[in-house]
Amino acid sequence: MHPFSPAQLVGYVALVLGVTGFLQRDDRRLKLFVGCECFVYVVHFTLLGRPPAASSALVSGVRTLLSVRFRSAWLAAASIGINVALAVALSTGGAGWLPVLASCLGAVAVFTMHGIPMRLVLLTSTSLWLANNVLSRSLGGTVLESIIAAASISTIARMALAKEAERRAVSKVEGAAL
Repeated sequence: MHPFSPAQLVGYVALVLGVTGFLQRDDRRLKLFVGCECFVYVVHFTLLGRPPAASSALVSGVRTLLSVRFRSAWLAAASIGINVALAVALSTGGAGWLPVLASCLGAVAVFTMHGIPMRLVLLTSTSLWLANNVLSRSLGGTVLESIIAAASISTIARMALAKEAERRAVSKVEGAAL
């Protein structure tokens, strides 16, 4: 597929949204950008002829935006159920399950977790999307998930360092108070 085909160009838009999202340390901003990225991915994977990936991206977009306002294991379970039902309806087989599993992990992460643990589960989800995108020959998607993985690792490290600095500052204050 030509690197500047309509499908690939849409993938590049998803790339910009995804990278911007995963560079955010604020959970809400991360979720807003990722939700938008997912909806662009729906178009991208539809144009690539990958219905399981398109349906998983659609479910991911809806659940990610819902997770901005709601935290619920029930919504995570509903998202997983819808994702699996769509995959079965689309006769997903083999590699078609990669985006489904990625979306299911993402549902657990965004509805039930926050901070570093959420980002670690999302990093696992990113790895599955990366494998899907390589197999789908999605140029923008492959670059996107590779950069998201790097951005996620960087953000996780920055958050961990900030948490450690905060812990040290509190210990120092507590030690001075004694």
